[in-house]
Amino acid sequence: MKRFRFNLRPVATVRAYREAQARDAFATAVHHYVEAEEKLARVRERKSEFEAALFAGRTDRFQPALEAQTLNAYRRECLEEMECERAVIAARATMYERRDAYVDAHRRVEVIQRLEVKARASHRRTQNREEQAEFDDFAGRAAHRKLVSA
Repeated sequence: MKRFRFNLRPVATVRAYREAQARDAFATAVHHYVEAEEKLARVRERKSEFEAALFAGRTDRFQPALEAQTLNAYRRECLEEMECERAVIAARATMYERRDAYVDAHRRVEVIQRLEVKARASHRRTQNREEQAEFDDFAGRAAHRKLVSA
């Protein structure tokens, strides 16, 4: 039986390598997205605690200098929250881009795998036909020898 040789093996190797790279990039993007979400959650929690302290302090006497400092600090917290939200949006967009690239690379690998399966099946059919032809030829010769010797 002739050995099977897949002519697109180098292409399959390159595509598998690119798929692995895309998978790693996607995993990194997911990691960055999760980190950004966690940071946003921490900032929002800190902001809500700040708001609670701010509103609880309003029962005391009004002190303009202290209120100005407190409002500036609160504004900084709000700005940090907005920055974190932007970072989350950017990380999500990057994650979706990396996911699409990974899905595309995976599909390219699957195409090559399907071609290899079809090529193997074709090779197997061809080899089976050749083997059957050899058996038929052998059986024909054996029958011919019986007729000649009889």
